[in-house]
Amino acid sequence: MLTGNKGEWSEIYALLKIIADKELYQGDGNLNRIQNAVLPIIKVLRDESDGTYEYTINQNLVIINGAGKSFSINIQNFEHYALILLEKIKSSTSTFSVPEIEEFIQLFNCKSLKAGSGVKSDIRIVLHDAKTGISPELGFSIKSQLGSASTLLNAGKTTNFIYKINGELFSQALIDEINAIDSSSKIKDRLVKITNAGKSLSFYKAENSTFSNNLMLIDSALPQILAEILYLFYSTSHSSLKRLVEETSVKNPLGFDNNQNHPFYFYKIKRFLTDIALGMMPSKVWTGELEATGGYLVVKDDGEILSYHIYNRNDFEDYLLNNTKLETASSSRHEFGKIYEENGSQFFKLNLQIRFIR
Repeated sequence: MLTGNKGEWSEIYALLKIIADKELYQGDGNLNRIQNAVLPIIKVLRDESDGTYEYTINQNLVIINGAGKSFSINIQNFEHYALILLEKIKSSTSTFSVPEIEEFIQLFNCKSLKAGSGVKSDIRIVLHDAKTGISPELGFSIKSQLGSASTLLNAGKTTNFIYKINGELFSQALIDEINAIDSSSKIKDRLVKITNAGKSLSFYKAENSTFSNNLMLIDSALPQILAEILYLFYSTSHSSLKRLVEETSVKNPLGFDNNQNHPFYFYKIKRFLTDIALGMMPSKVWTGELEATGGYLVVKDDGEILSYHIYNRNDFEDYLLNNTKLETASSSRHEFGKIYEENGSQFFKLNLQIRFIR
């Protein structure tokens, strides 16, 4: 029997729902439907264990091709089971099974709830664009507001940023005292203790050279900008990425020429977020070539599905910026948040993790 959490079952819900709707609305930067931006769905493709299954919409029928077989199912069945699954997801906690949904999806050999972890694209959709007259096949990763908020950038030792503590060296006794702070906001409290001692921190480098080079590839100023934003997060009460970028723009720590109001920080952070969404990973060399995916399907908490795609880059970028935040990951697991000494200097690491706001 298939069991999964809300996020995993949301992938099956998205499959059933978009087929039932027969069209896909685009969303704006604030998760609102753009009324005049709707594209008819021609075909949906999903990879299963025995190959790719194609769902072609033909009026009130869904023609399914896969594993050398071809058959059709009335589209009302997809609508019916999408509603059942939505209510089950909303009412359930932890992991759960939905026997009636499993029985239905096994008609077309859908035996897993989510795509493999190595694949960025959960589903592919062929849409008809009347404006251009073309029908592109677009890949989407499914993000759900029905379950726990998902991460955009996962924390790891690869996402640590190293800061040098300026001034005279701390004594070992004071280092031990600061590192021993174990409050609920211990990283921020340790930073306060450092700055109250008259010390300042300056960005030294990103700990992982691959991640650093990936950032440099996107924009040579990105390591420094992210370091400034990260320090602001750990030293203030702000967590919204949009708010953090706003504050950084006002401070302008990199000294950009703002006489003509160029949005330097917003532009560069949006490019960073977009590249993460489209395949960039801290531990792997990023060449800038997009993977199979090109955007997101967002399952809202009311069950509505909105699309965001590189095909409509501005709305996609605004969505990523407006709906993400920084958060503190496990400092023990990822080895950050303590003063340490190396080659006669003292340093402090902060960790970058980005999560969607529900």
